[in-house]
Amino acid sequence: MSSKLILLGTGNALVTRCYNTCFALQNGAEYFLTDAGGGNGILAQLEKAAIPVPAIRHLFLTHGHTDHILGVIWIIRLAASLFTRGKHPGLTIFCHDECEQKLRAFCQMTLTAKLQAVLDRGIHFVRLQDGDQFQAAGFTCTAFDILSSKTKQFGYRAVLPDGQTLVCLGDEPYNPACKRYAQEADWLLSEAFCLYSEREQFKPYEKHHSTALDAARTARELHAKNLVLYHTQDNNLPERKRLYTAEAKTEFSGPVFVPDDLETLSL
Repeated sequence: MSSKLILLGTGNALVTRCYNTCFALQNGAEYFLTDAGGGNGILAQLEKAAIPVPAIRHLFLTHGHTDHILGVIWIIRLAASLFTRGKHPGLTIFCHDECEQKLRAFCQMTLTAKLQAVLDRGIHFVRLQDGDQFQAAGFTCTAFDILSSKTKQFGYRAVLPDGQTLVCLGDEPYNPACKRYAQEADWLLSEAFCLYSEREQFKPYEKHHSTALDAARTARELHAKNLVLYHTQDNNLPERKRLYTAEAKTEFSGPVFVPDDLETLSL
């Protein structure tokens, strides 16, 4: 059985017509969640995708921006509640030190004492450093610092059970210093804040983001086999897939995927 990539959300921080970017990697009955969007909408997305929370035993948090970290609090809340009733086997959260500090502070401020007591018992934090390896849902992953200019952010390179590689670049432009982690990926996941043709309207470079054109050029230079674009605008969702794909194809000859929320890709 091949692994699957389930895009739970595909939009950037301020979208209102789709959910913030987060996704799950499926390996059989297990799911490895990356980020969780900006609120309890993650619970609705998981329900729509038919992903049971007890099947999520591993979560990777890229960074502490609101559209990535706040949904994690809801995952922790529900997982902790289920754990106290013997209905969740436990959740491991992989993240760097700043994210762990934020998550623990959020839990202290917002969760009941009963649920806080589950931390480090049923909810475990694994603090990652650049280059650390970890196992999640049958995937062998290597975390790397994407060297963000805004806030500390990690991506990862995952080896799938069939030997393919998947690279999550986070939600900022690729930094050449990360080449050894990102090159020759079978699946390259990259943000594309907007179209290059929309750069004057959305100012991606001022916000340290890339366009579909930039992401495609990166995929070509890294010799990626497949390119997945996400973390986009939601100004034209009915045409987003066609427009982003067409722009990316001018720079990258391989398959380009511009998924909608809840779309599943077989890897």
